[in-house]
Amino acid sequence: MRFTTTVAACAAAASLAAASPQAWAQSPPDFYKGKQINLIVGAGAGGAYDLVSRTMAQHWGRTIPGNPTFIVSNMHIASGLAMTNYMQNAAPKDGTVIGMGNANIALEPGLKMLSRDGGNVQFDALKLNWIGSPMQLPQVIWVYHTAPAKSFADLKTEKIVLGSMGVGGDNFVVPWLANQLLGTKMEMVTGYKSQAEIFSAAERGEVHGNTAVLPNLTSAKADWWRDKKVRVLLQASEKRIALLPDVPTAVELAAGNKDAHEVLRFWSLKYAMSYPLFMAAGVPAERVKTIRDSFDALMKDPVFLADAKRLAFDIDPLAGEPMTKLVADIVGAPKSLTDRVQQLMQPPSARK
Repeated sequence: MRFTTTVAACAAAASLAAASPQAWAQSPPDFYKGKQINLIVGAGAGGAYDLVSRTMAQHWGRTIPGNPTFIVSNMHIASGLAMTNYMQNAAPKDGTVIGMGNANIALEPGLKMLSRDGGNVQFDALKLNWIGSPMQLPQVIWVYHTAPAKSFADLKTEKIVLGSMGVGGDNFVVPWLANQLLGTKMEMVTGYKSQAEIFSAAERGEVHGNTAVLPNLTSAKADWWRDKKVRVLLQASEKRIALLPDVPTAVELAAGNKDAHEVLRFWSLKYAMSYPLFMAAGVPAERVKTIRDSFDALMKDPVFLADAKRLAFDIDPLAGEPMTKLVADIVGAPKSLTDRVQQLMQPPSARK
């Protein structure tokens, strides 16, 4: 198996995977035999999305008829938006390309966090072929052990600086919403290219921590987690997960404020699809079903599950059909609610 982290690999895969008319008529086993599937990750190398996708790629071919091989590519520009646009508008639609974005892709058409006029959204989230998510985990706000904050309450009084890759991702949005709705005073420094860069910045004392999916700590930085070098102070979710029984959730903290509760509960919906896998609209339905079925089989595969356990992945899958319904619920949220979220995302000086 080969891996690559270059965007150029995506274009190369596109030209190599162009299917002939005869290929469209092949059965899934015949089509996938000898093929290479490109799994494109809308995040940088070294973080949880990258680690999860590469772990899946090592095993996924066994559950697909014809046993294709996998190549993993990273396209981390614009918090996965560029990758999704590429998937829909440039990548082959023959069933040889799968994307792993972040759950904000379902929110982007309505909230326009990465393009205020919506011009950067070149796909319809309702028409994408959702495959599934291997885990259902919230983002968490964490700080390095040298940070002055030891609990959520400290985020309201201590100066805490968090690293972020950009204003459209959860590592900016989650603390920003917490500041607006829960009274915290976190500062976000943007411009980091990957989660790995933020880890290094925290070790240097350049930032105190950031917002991340939990496997970034339990797997990508397993030594930190083991040695208690990080503190998790907030879960951006509705319910506490088993691994963090003593860490409050954003939704429970907002229970006494209807506006804050509605916004934070809406934001938490997407965490049921923490690692969303999808194929572009236009991929033949039979191949979408094949990949969906293979994903479901992979989530029960004992060899994959053993590997996931070794890496401290809490496998809790969401299958393609319920994910499709979840995306429809997110996209179909009341306009009054999405307008309120958009308002909160603007600097105070720009609000009406």
